Amino acid sequence: MPNRILLRGGHILTMDPQLGDLPRGDVLIEDDKIAAIEPRIEADAEVVDANGRVVIPGFVDTHRHTWESAIRGVAPNATLDDYFVDILDTFAPVYTADDVYASNLAGALECLNAGITTLVDWSHINNTPEHPDAGVRGLQETGIRAQYAYGSANTSLADYWFESKIVIPKDDVRRIRDTYFSSSDGLLTMGLATRGPGFCTDDVVRAEWEMARDLGIPITVHVGMGRMAGRFGMIKQLDGLGLLGPDTTYLHCCYFSEEEWQLVARSGGTVSIAPQVEAQMGHGWPPVAKSIEYGLRPSLSIDVVTTVPGDMFTQIRSAFGIDRARRNEIYWEKNEPAEGHLTARQMLEIATLNGAFVAGLEDRTGSLTVGKQADVVLIDARAINIAPVHDAVTAVTLCADVSNVESVLVAGQFRKRDGKLLADVERARQLVENSRDRLVGAVADKKAAAA
Repeated sequence: MPNRILLRGGHILTMDPQLGDLPRGDVLIEDDKIAAIEPRIEADAEVVDANGRVVIPGFVDTHRHTWESAIRGVAPNATLDDYFVDILDTFAPVYTADDVYASNLAGALECLNAGITTLVDWSHINNTPEHPDAGVRGLQETGIRAQYAYGSANTSLADYWFESKIVIPKDDVRRIRDTYFSSSDGLLTMGLATRGPGFCTDDVVRAEWEMARDLGIPITVHVGMGRMAGRFGMIKQLDGLGLLGPDTTYLHCCYFSEEEWQLVARSGGTVSIAPQVEAQMGHGWPPVAKSIEYGLRPSLSIDVVTTVPGDMFTQIRSAFGIDRARRNEIYWEKNEPAEGHLTARQMLEIATLNGAFVAGLEDRTGSLTVGKQADVVLIDARAINIAPVHDAVTAVTLCADVSNVESVLVAGQFRKRDGKLLADVERARQLVENSRDRLVGAVADKKAAAA
């Protein structure tokens, strides 16, 4: 007998173009999958009252350095240049495997609490072979759906991020893949978080791209961000090396030439935009609408909680507001009516369905579709900051916040219910606070020794 849950009477935003919206409907979940979506379903199941709630697919964060949860908020005023020094050259070298475990555990729970059911964990903190094991274990224990993207060590900023000649160790990447990702059907999948041209020599770039393709894992890389990375013309370099392909996700993309946008689009590559980080830290204008002009399906990501909040509502509003402000200014200067604005519904699609596409998981999640995994979020639309609801999409994208995320299911399992995470939150908090204290002490000792 399958385990059945019936979400009854919610306002359902399926994000499935064939199903559309149901102002009042039911969702039947059997084990880990969505079994039916109808205006009314009768079934032998545990009934969950969804009246007054907006039911949506889980958000997908396609790029987060989850290991930085223990140093949340340490760089509120940082530029991108500051980040390299303050985080990658100061905190990262003293991170232990225990710090990575605590951060990934707390960071993944933070995601679930905020309705993010799928995460691409950009883990460029593998200082020892124990670090990736710890990162994967932290994700596993929360029950989140995630792509663990194995990245470089951060023991030396100069060695790893400036014309680096150090290749991510293929033997260890293979070990992690074989140990934790022998099947592609689980909640966790794997990727390679590479630094790319400009940060590495061409030989390293080739080796890491070939490594990922030999091991059958996707690639994710930062490109076109700020004065530093923008001047590299990284997409043109990758094209010259013959490495562009549909298995690669490009992060930020703020400083792309027209040619580079065309190259990414023709190659079938995907893009992830981190709007608040990009605007706040000086990466460049978030190119959400720009990517759409080239036929791409942009996704959203948080990036770093050292500097910005860790929820998708913030990213949706940052992208939405920034793009409309820029477009308005352009058309005002032309003295013409503004056109081509992003819409609230587009933003919800970008945060859910597009995210699943970019993470390579659109066949499993990203929409409420019969047969897909039951990654579902219930937003309490009765709350005073949302009620009265005139439009459910607007309620989610422009009114709701983390406090309104009432329940979260991943693969048919409640991970948050009635406003509370179903996890040992106190343990996670204590671990990440202990990690904070150890890291701050280690940095202070390092500075004292250098004085």
